Amino acid sequence: MASVTSLSDSVQQHLASALSATLPEAADADPLLRRSDRADFQANGILALAKKAKANPRELATQVVSQVVTGDMIEDVEVSGPGFLNITIADRAITGNLAARYADETGRLGVPTAANPGTTVIDYAQPNVAKEMHVGHLRSAVIGDSVVQLLEFTGENAIRRHHIGDWGTQFGMLIQYLDEHPHELDHKDAQVTGEEAMSNLDRLYKAARRLFDADEEFKTRARRRVVDLQAGDPHTLAMWQKFVDESKIYFFSVFEKLDMEVRDPDIVGESGYNDMLAETCRLLEESGVAVRSEGALCVFFEDVKGPDGKPVPLIVQKSDGGYGYAATDLSAIRDRVFHLKANTLLYVVDARQALHFKMVFETARRAGWLNDDVTAVQLAFGTVLGKDGKPFKTREGETVRLVDLLDEAIERASAVVREKAQDLSEEEIAERGTQVGIGAVKYADLSTSANRDYKFDLDQMVSLNGDTSVYLQYAYARIQSILRKAGEVRPAAHPELELADAERALGLHADAFAETVREAAAEYAPHKLAAYLYQLASLYTTFYDKCPVLKAETPEQVENRLFLCDVTARTLHQGMALLGIRTPEKL
Repeated sequence: MASVTSLSDSVQQHLASALSATLPEAADADPLLRRSDRADFQANGILALAKKAKANPRELATQVVSQVVTGDMIEDVEVSGPGFLNITIADRAITGNLAARYADETGRLGVPTAANPGTTVIDYAQPNVAKEMHVGHLRSAVIGDSVVQLLEFTGENAIRRHHIGDWGTQFGMLIQYLDEHPHELDHKDAQVTGEEAMSNLDRLYKAARRLFDADEEFKTRARRRVVDLQAGDPHTLAMWQKFVDESKIYFFSVFEKLDMEVRDPDIVGESGYNDMLAETCRLLEESGVAVRSEGALCVFFEDVKGPDGKPVPLIVQKSDGGYGYAATDLSAIRDRVFHLKANTLLYVVDARQALHFKMVFETARRAGWLNDDVTAVQLAFGTVLGKDGKPFKTREGETVRLVDLLDEAIERASAVVREKAQDLSEEEIAERGTQVGIGAVKYADLSTSANRDYKFDLDQMVSLNGDTSVYLQYAYARIQSILRKAGEVRPAAHPELELADAERALGLHADAFAETVREAAAEYAPHKLAAYLYQLASLYTTFYDKCPVLKAETPEQVENRLFLCDVTARTLHQGMALLGIRTPEKL
């Protein structure tokens, strides 16, 4: 199925031809088309053109209007104000375009894929081995997963990377303790839940920490163990692998609860780049990008200075020969550019790490690993705040466990579903409660621009009123209910029918799905898609209130309104899927 040209793109083309017919030098000018409350669309580009051509904008606008072909697509164009164009679309064009989207058998609603897709490596959902995932891990996972869906849907080759924290000095203490208490991570039965795996790790971590702090001899043995680990001693590596495996049982259980696909081959932790670290340092030193300073290998920057005014370098290798995060991150860039052949490296990482990534990217640029053809972007996200507007903590001041948070969301959502449920079994209530609860958490995160902090307020998230995923899920379920009630009457498009205002508004917005997806993918901005879907559900609510569907005046009108309902439902379903959110058929 070929892609469908959206109404705004068609109008854009009509206006562009009218502009170049009026002013040949304006061949590539942008008519600056946008949706308007004065008409269906407004074009504001003539003002700038008139200024350039030293013409009167209203006169120029009038000339352009005389060149616009009206008919099947554009019903009317008027000049307004200082030289804006107000454009009204023909009803049959709205219905016809939606009918073409509806007929797309791939289920893509006529959304095109990119003509020249590239390869994007997206680094997101980066938990730490042997540590509990907390609310800070939520945003990287949820935002990253939605951006992956958006990129893949628009045709980009998206390679997922979960850069887990699985290396470093803290493992010396853990491995040494496990070596001296060899049965601490043994499993009594074959199937271990994520919760059990985490409590095993947590217990071992606390015991090792107590011993490390209290016993100098153990501390010395633990530090020696770090050297063995970095030297690749087989017994030490086998012990280390036990921690990674136990942690993965836990990670996978959390990602499953988040309804996210995380695949084992995509998990390439810090350890995955060990073999490249020495060479990364050699390449940086030989090219002069990095220099030795007090024994450490450093990269300096004009614009990065400490409070004392002295330059703060990026330390690639410490004076004792150990490697820090910078060496790993730079090696990962080399791997992603030269081995995975990426055009774009996208990092979904907390905004507080912005300086580190700025320095890492600039170092890679100086080394020639990044250039005009290969770019690196940090999709920086803000902090999750509690209702009080401060960083989200438990009453005891601890960071909040992610699992507890998700369980509470599911519990709250199940209560909302139970209250509204008419003919759902207990099993169905539990299933829908999970879909609504997890959807609520994801939507609250994704409907805020990533770089802003957001308040985690479960009462608000599972509310049926306002900009929440539950509101969107109920709109979808309500449409499914109408389609079921219609029985034998099938949705069918009738382009010959006049549309009511609420139908026009809904139809024009539904047709803008493709350009919204394109924009959200290009800007890594799931919040733009979330805002679009909320508006779609709101316009649907207005349409539902003002235009009887099953009791419309004629059989054709019933079919056409059912068709509008179904297009809206399919758009909601596809759009929510791109945010990683389920749309239950019944609620």
